[in-house]
Order: sequence, then C-alpha cells, then structure tokens
Amino acid sequence: MATPVISVTGLSKRYRLGAALGHDTLRDQIAHAVKSLASVFGGHGANALGEQLQQEKEIWALKDVSFTVAPGEVVGIIGRNGAGKSTLLKILSQITEPTEGEILIRGRVSSLLEVGTGFHPELTGRENVYLNGAILGMSRAEIRRKFDEIVAFAEVEKFLDTPVKRYSSGMYVRLAFAVAAHLEPEILLVDEVLAVGDATFQAKCLAKMDDVATKRGRTVLFVSHNLAAVQRLCSKGVYLEQGRIREYGPVAKALEAYQRSLELTAANPQTAAVKPGEARFVGWELMGNSLEEKHTCYTRDQCQISLSLISQVELSDAYVGFAIWNLQGDLMLAGNSLDNDQPYLRIPAGNVRVLAKVRLPLKAGLYQLDVSLNSRTLGQLDRCFLEPKLHILPRLRTHLPEKWHGWVTEEVHFEVMSG
Repeated sequence: MATPVISVTGLSKRYRLGAALGHDTLRDQIAHAVKSLASVFGGHGANALGEQLQQEKEIWALKDVSFTVAPGEVVGIIGRNGAGKSTLLKILSQITEPTEGEILIRGRVSSLLEVGTGFHPELTGRENVYLNGAILGMSRAEIRRKFDEIVAFAEVEKFLDTPVKRYSSGMYVRLAFAVAAHLEPEILLVDEVLAVGDATFQAKCLAKMDDVATKRGRTVLFVSHNLAAVQRLCSKGVYLEQGRIREYGPVAKALEAYQRSLELTAANPQTAAVKPGEARFVGWELMGNSLEEKHTCYTRDQCQISLSLISQVELSDAYVGFAIWNLQGDLMLAGNSLDNDQPYLRIPAGNVRVLAKVRLPLKAGLYQLDVSLNSRTLGQLDRCFLEPKLHILPRLRTHLPEKWHGWVTEEVHFEVMSG
C-alpha cells in the first residue's frame, strides 16, 4: 500500500466568538494581550476580565477529523456552508494553525482558497507568477518554461504588466488558478473560488484538474457545492457536517450520505437548525404545475420555482443566485435576482418563499438546482444543491436519434415555398 501524501489525525479547530479568531498571528496575540490589560487596569479589575471571558463563546469549526489521502487520489470535500470545509483546507495549506491534532504532508502544496491567494496587489500579473513560483520552491527556469502556458490559460495577455489590484475578480481568479494548477504542485488544494468565473472558465478549470490528477498523477483536494462535478472528478469523498466527518470513502457513498441529509431537511424543514443571524434554504417545489409531482415539469414549460428558506435575520439588501446543472456537471442555465437591474430583495425573518420564474427548454432528464442567498453587506449566507432533483419530461415525440439531442429542445417549424 502506498504511503499517504496527506495524513490527518484528530484535527480540531476552535474559534472564540467575540475574540480575535484563534490569535493565529503575532499581531492578533498582541492585540488580545493589550485588550486584556486594558480591562484589568481600566478600573474593572479581574472580575470584569472574567465576565468578558465568559461572554466569549467557543465554536469548533472542526472536531476530531481524521483521514488519509494516497498519492494521485482526487478527494471531494462536501457539506453545507459552515461545515468546516474551507477551514480544513486552510489548515492543510498551513495558513491556519490547528487547535488540536496533527497533519503530515509529503509533497509540494499549491492552494487556491480565495480570489488571488498569495498575490501581492501592487505587483503586476507577470511579477506575481514568478513570486508564486518562488514560494512553491521552483527555479526561475522552471517558471519560465511554464509561463506561456499559464498566460494562455488565464487569458490575461493584455494585462500582464498591470498591477493585479486593477484586475476584475474574473481576471484575478483566472490567473490565480492558472498559477496554482500549472506550476507542477504534487498536491493541489482548490476551494469553491471557481464559482467566481463564468461557465466556460469553470468547465476549463474542471478539465485542468482532471488532467492534473489523471494524466500527471497529482493529488487533488476539491471543495465544491457542485455535486455533479465532485462525482465526475473525484474517487473519494469527505462529507463534513458541523465540523465532523459523517462519511469518508468512495465518492458515491459520501454523496449519498450528503444527499440523504439534504432530503431529510427538505422533507422536515422544521428540523433545519438555523442559528441566530443565519439563513438557510430548506426545500423547493414547482408552483401552479399541472402535474401531481411538485418537482416535475415538461420541457419548455414556463415555471414558477418556489424556494423555501428559514431566515433568522431580516435582510433589506438580499439577492438570490440560481443555476441548473445536469448530472454530468455541465452548467445548463444560470440567473441572478439582480439581473436586468432588478432591485435587491427584502426578506423578513422567519419562514420565507422566494419565487423564481424561468422557462425550461432543457431536454428530458434529471437536473440539480443550485441556489445561493447573498447579502450586499453580509456576504453569502447559504449555497446548496436542493433536493429532490428537478425531473423534466419530454413534451413531443422526435424522430432524431439520441446523438442529435442537444442540451436544449425547441420546436422547429418548416414551410415549403415555391421559387
């Protein structure tokens, strides 16, 4: 049996609410010490300090996580927002220190955890490519050999000598992913940052990760809400829930366990634990549908999709993202409630329904609904794939063989005219 390239044993990470999170840097530790001294010498004494510490609630982002990854494995890390996925990757990238447990990594790690990870905003795109390569321990000759390939993949030739602080988020993430994937890491860690790019770029990134893993034998850890992409790319899966591993093994088993959890939440929305200040999608159905099944429609139907959510906070600046994927991981269509200059949504606290009106010209089959709830001030509150899946039925008979069926289906009317 091959020696694991990643070994994680009893890994836990604790944060204190109301305190500097984890005091991971020297600056954090000094600030925490100064605040403590100020409490003592400000006339409140030890009692005030004790009361302050009591008010600091602890939260375990990860708790007793253990697993190993063999060379060349592609592991998908799945779970709801707040499950601990990004925290796990930050610890593996040695950005964050664990509270308990240990990790052992054998090999050079390249990570893409957020837009422009490792980039210096004042440096140009060209300079940042060389900087990242040097951080990975590569020689200048190695970086130069890969440079043209990186630039071609990122499609930022015109802006190579522009400081990256002037890049759009799409340009930033294209170059960041290109650097992370092309500078020959032995282990590649990728978070959901790919959601920043457009559909064409996402497909390009997924193909590159597949190439890195299957043809070059590299190890990949991939955090994603795109379950179809996880199923297509990954051989193993880690399903995290509230900081603990609920399933680790063949990717099909991990996905099945996660989808069972989503289905249970959708069937029993009152069981969805939504903490103060949070909001969460809990289910969906088609409104005004002629079919008895509330999650089935005919192709080319004009549909009203009712998204159910529970919010513990009132939002005046909310917007909803909506996408439909096929089971092969291809993006079929996407929209946002801010499209066409629509205003922000007002969402009251409590049980809420959001209606999405959309025409579905997709061919018959099963599809996944990908939804996100966002706030201009609070950021993303939830993103998930809703269960059950959308089932689209064929409307008309066709004489075309299967190989001629496209992703969308439309009626084509023919007329013969003389002359």
